[in-house]
Amino acid sequence: MALASLPVLYSFRRCPYAMRARLAIQSAGLECRLREVVLRDKPQEMLDASPKGTVPVLVMRGGTVIDESLDVMLHALGENDPEGWLSPDEGSRADMMDLIAACDGPFKHHLDRYKYANRYEDECAVSEDHRKAGSAFLETLESRLSSRAQLFGERVSLADMAVMPFIRQFANTDRAWFDASPYPALKAWLSAHLASSRFKSIMPKFDPWKTGDEEPVFPSAR
Repeated sequence: MALASLPVLYSFRRCPYAMRARLAIQSAGLECRLREVVLRDKPQEMLDASPKGTVPVLVMRGGTVIDESLDVMLHALGENDPEGWLSPDEGSRADMMDLIAACDGPFKHHLDRYKYANRYEDECAVSEDHRKAGSAFLETLESRLSSRAQLFGERVSLADMAVMPFIRQFANTDRAWFDASPYPALKAWLSAHLASSRFKSIMPKFDPWKTGDEEPVFPSAR
């Protein structure tokens, strides 16, 4: 397919929302033109497509814009789902969506205040309080992973790839604490995903894109 006919993906390498979108695009075998974004200097083209100014933003050939990470995942897998991410070994798609909602809602609330405590100085709870509150979600995942390899069975599913980037961010906030935490199954699950060729394939470094720059093709760029 000609480069100009490919969708455009605005992304930021370390953003967990952008990570999970790239993971689904990679699994689906789709290709897009990648525009790496500097969040403090967002390109006007991205803001024109999605004024809310967050990544990922997927701009389709016909101009349709998808600017929510979970919607990007569902779009990509709706086009092609060779690994069956939308059909887990156990439970249903609705069950997966409930778990993802718990990640994106209460857990992400506490993750932000744990990792970026200085941004929320007007709130009473301190960073350690939010770590404790966020750990309730870790306990939920540990319980699931204690009897299965992945969150919904032995195969990777949408839930694993939608949740994993946020667990990575939580773990990296205080790695010594996480490494000492009582979640052996969760730690093994996270380590395996981070060491996987899949994860490495969606994490190459690209220069920030500016108007007129060459657009590498993702995921086959490198």
